[in-house]
Amino acid sequence: MTDVKPKHTIVFRLISLVAILFGMLTLKSGGMVLFTDGEAHQAAGNYVPFVLWFNFMAGFAYIATGIGLWQQRHWARNLAALIAVATVAVFMLLGVYILDDGAYEMRTAVAMTVRSSVWITIALLAFTLGRRRIQNA
Repeated sequence: MTDVKPKHTIVFRLISLVAILFGMLTLKSGGMVLFTDGEAHQAAGNYVPFVLWFNFMAGFAYIATGIGLWQQRHWARNLAALIAVATVAVFMLLGVYILDDGAYEMRTAVAMTVRSSVWITIALLAFTLGRRRIQNA
């Protein structure tokens, strides 16, 4: 175990559980739209394929990051930052797509706002609380 303060350990546990749960829900919801022709696919409406694929693939990284944060690994906070930056970049591309009159659902923009906010928060907490305290493994 590392020398992270006990109150920081609790925060790491919480953000790791958020990341893992977020990843599992992302894989489930994205997979239902991408890989089925059922109700979820029909309900998706005008989904934006590059956003959906990015989010689905990112779901695996969310889970890996959550596990790494639980174990207080140095690489996990770097991965959290990478996820935050990549999510914001895809959100910006979505904005360009929308401005170019691309078909989309408003819930996609709302979801990207939530995803960006969650990952920016996770990355900031991981870096702030884990500075010089997370083992370099």
